[in-house]
Amino acid sequence: MLKQQKIDLVVKLTPKLKSSSSVVFVNFAGLSVMLQQKLKANLKEIGADMTVIKNTLIKRAGKEAGINDEVLTDEVLSGQTALILTEGDGVAPIQVIGKFAKENNVPQFKVGIIDGNFTDKEGLTKISMLPTKDILYSQVVGSLMSPIYSLIGTLNGNMQKLVYILKEVSTRG
Repeated sequence: MLKQQKIDLVVKLTPKLKSSSSVVFVNFAGLSVMLQQKLKANLKEIGADMTVIKNTLIKRAGKEAGINDEVLTDEVLSGQTALILTEGDGVAPIQVIGKFAKENNVPQFKVGIIDGNFTDKEGLTKISMLPTKDILYSQVVGSLMSPIYSLIGTLNGNMQKLVYILKEVSTRG
């Protein structure tokens, strides 16, 4: 890559890093080209992008974007690093990567920034196992609605008993 191309790449990447709700670094060593394309397609479906860029360029763009130094360490930015960015749901790409890694044993999480908060490898792994936001919302709504449905069932049961008793009384008389 020519020096100007590297500069242009950093200039393009910096605003993406600033505007992303989720930035995840993964080690994609051992990921075949076919699996890499499949993972990129899965991420694209949820509005996330996977980019493979030299670690030194990621570090430059990260510093210009104001990313915390604990994310841009030499330990994190070593080996084969892919960068997953999304401006939408910050958790969805982590869940896609977690599911993909469970099926294929690659890629492996390094670190991430979700909604401005640093998350280590263990945290990303835990997040990847959570149900989706939609499922969590439906579980909360179901929990809130459960007592109401029980109350309605109880009230309906009493109304049915009353109707049955009135019917019995009306047929006798």
